[in-house]
Amino acid sequence: MNEKKESIEIVDFDEGFAADFARLNYEWIEKYFSVERHDREILDHPQEYIIERGGRIFMAVADGNAVGTAALIPAGDGVLELTKMGVSPEFRGRGIANHLMQACVEHARRSGTRTVFLESSRKLSPAITLYRKFGFVETPTDPNSEYARADIRMELAIESGNM
Repeated sequence: MNEKKESIEIVDFDEGFAADFARLNYEWIEKYFSVERHDREILDHPQEYIIERGGRIFMAVADGNAVGTAALIPAGDGVLELTKMGVSPEFRGRGIANHLMQACVEHARRSGTRTVFLESSRKLSPAITLYRKFGFVETPTDPNSEYARADIRMELAIESGNM
C-alpha cells in the first residue's frame, strides 16, 4: 500500500474557513474543558472578534481540507494575543503546529509587534512544550482572564531589527 504524503500549506483565513475554524477549536476545547462564553464569541464570530479588530487567522490546509488553525488578536499597542490554536487529532504529530506558530511569529515580527502573549492550561502539556520551544516564557497569570481554564500565561518578546 502506497501512502500518499500530503503537503501542508499555511494560508490566511477567509469566510469559507469560518466553520473549520470553529470546528477545529471546539474539538479540543470540548475534549479537555467546558466551552466558555468568550470561546463562543470568538469561534462563532471570527470576522467580528478577530479580523475586523486588526487580527489575523492562519489556517493549515492539507489536500484542500483545513486541518489546523491559530489566531492573533491585537491586545494593545505592540501587543498581540495568540489564541485559538488547534490541529485536527488525525493530523497531530506532523509538525503542523510548528508551521502555524512560525507563521504567527513571522507575522508579529513583520507587523512591529513587541510582545505576543497567550493564556493556556497546564493540562495541555504538548502545547506548553511547543510555546517554550518558540521562546515563550511564563509570566504571572491575569486575574481578569476571560477563561476559567487559564492557569498559565506566557509571553514572547519579539526581537526588533531589520528582517
